Amino acid sequence: TDEEKMMPLLQDARKVWAARDARVAGMTDESVDIFYSCTLCQSYAPNHVCIISPERLGLCGAYNWLDGKAAYEINPAGPNQPVAKGNTLDDVKGQWDGVNEFVYQTSNKSVERFNAYSLMEDPMTSCGCFECIMAILPEPTGELHGVMIVNREHTGMTPCGMAFSTLANTVGGGNVTPGFIGIGKVYITSKKFI
Repeated sequence: TDEEKMMPLLQDARKVWAARDARVAGMTDESVDIFYSCTLCQSYAPNHVCIISPERLGLCGAYNWLDGKAAYEINPAGPNQPVAKGNTLDDVKGQWDGVNEFVYQTSNKSVERFNAYSLMEDPMTSCGCFECIMAILPEPTGELHGVMIVNREHTGMTPCGMAFSTLANTVGGGNVTPGFIGIGKVYITSKKFI
């Protein structure tokens, strides 16, 4: 690549990305009736279904709500499908009957319920390509619990006594593991974060 020719294109792309990010930043999960799915990882995590909402991007960090919408418009038979939210069952934990039905059918009928904002109760399945793993850290006294977030690039031991790779094997593969979830980094800044 000729860096001199690439730089003006990169500057233009960054402007478009910033405008897109600002548009999504102004959206809320309540302001839309449709979320988007991503099933790209089902080749190695057959029961995993990512649900992408305006306030929670895909676990890999590569897909936000607008990306899911655009991907569906480009390829209506592809891995990004519209998911009608339906009726709200729990607005604090983030559960909707339409999303539950979609997740149940698309997870090979292995996941009946899904809470978008819960770490402990019916969290989203994790595939393995997540940017970070979040886990609850119980204290021996039971009086205080902490939350650990470790990113994929961390090669050392984590506070819970497992390396990222060990955690990924435990949490990934389409598993629902209460107390452990895969997340995209931007979800940490979401108002709906756990």
